[in-house]
Amino acid sequence: MIYRFCRMALRMFFGIFFPLKVYGLEHIPDKGPVLLCSNHISNFDPATVGIKLDRKVHYMAKAELFSFKPLGLFLTSLGAYPVKRGGVSKDAIRNSIQLLKDGHVMGIFPEGTRSSKDSAAKKGAAMIALRSGATVIPVTLIGEYKWFRPMTVLYGKPVELSEFMEDNSTDTLERLTDKIMGEIRQQRIPA
Repeated sequence: MIYRFCRMALRMFFGIFFPLKVYGLEHIPDKGPVLLCSNHISNFDPATVGIKLDRKVHYMAKAELFSFKPLGLFLTSLGAYPVKRGGVSKDAIRNSIQLLKDGHVMGIFPEGTRSSKDSAAKKGAAMIALRSGATVIPVTLIGEYKWFRPMTVLYGKPVELSEFMEDNSTDTLERLTDKIMGEIRQQRIPA
């Protein structure tokens, strides 16, 4: 209920201040586990990636945000769950995999933090994708969040994972991470 209300309010907010041009919604399955892997350019990105979808999108959020109980409860109602920054959070990885195995949608930013165009990505998204069996959708955000200027969201075709399924080695995770980031970076606005 809170999620739907906030999504509606954000749709109105973005409609006025950052009109969204969205392409590729047809690539997102109506049910089953989906991992939305996006570039990260602003604190607005989680909302931008998820508000045009009819399915609830879950995100990791830094654990510090949950220390103030009212804010923590609000974030939890929006589908967020805590992750400790500065290292591998096994609990957050486990929660992510279970969330996807339960058939939900998760949004993740493989670069970890807001980044430049070619910054290095971490292997967490690849590991979560392989262990959960989720459909991986590359998402590209284009724009600068300038008032009354449009933002573009491109949802790409699912990333083919079959060549990576047999092996969870570090090399495999790096190759899959490179493939996901390559798909994100090569998407262009349709002519």
